[in-house]
Amino acid sequence: MISMEISSTTQNNHQRIHPHKFTMWVAIASICMMFAGLTSAYIVKRNQDNFLEFSLPNYIWFSTIAILLSSVTMHLAIKSFKARERQKYKLFITLTTFLGIAFTLLQIMGFVKIENQGIALIGHNSNAAASFLLVIIGLHALHLLGGVIVLIIMFFKSFSQKIKTYNSVPLEIMATYWHFVDILWIYLLIFLIWVRS
Repeated sequence: MISMEISSTTQNNHQRIHPHKFTMWVAIASICMMFAGLTSAYIVKRNQDNFLEFSLPNYIWFSTIAILLSSVTMHLAIKSFKARERQKYKLFITLTTFLGIAFTLLQIMGFVKIENQGIALIGHNSNAAASFLLVIIGLHALHLLGGVIVLIIMFFKSFSQKIKTYNSVPLEIMATYWHFVDILWIYLLIFLIWVRS
């Protein structure tokens, strides 16, 4: 009887979601609601007469390749960590970090190109289309930048510390967030293509 109760308690503990993972999912839900509101506002604003249509710079497409590759390297980093292949883990977490930084830089270069085309993003002469694009893509980039900061910390830890306990929960939480910002970017890109067609 006692063994059955212990077994039941152990099973319940395994089924229970980790508190940090639960917090991450709540944060993800909040971010989804925010971007749903922003994209809805974009559609409403688009009906205005002075809403300027312009093509997305090529840097946006290059940044998309970078973030897609970073999801692959993040998956391989987790796989390597769980297999206790430390050298592979270090390689893939390093690649993910650099791809995340590359994504952010490419997005900035894209906005610089838009500005160079004479389309003001902010200020008195700005257009609603460019400003909305800056807000939507800029907020996504900020969320991704938060992930990059955590990745940089993980990057240094992977090189400076000996891993004694292979607790994969922090990495799993980071990976969930990273894959989420990847999927969110694909959604935003599809939305921007669709709304401009």
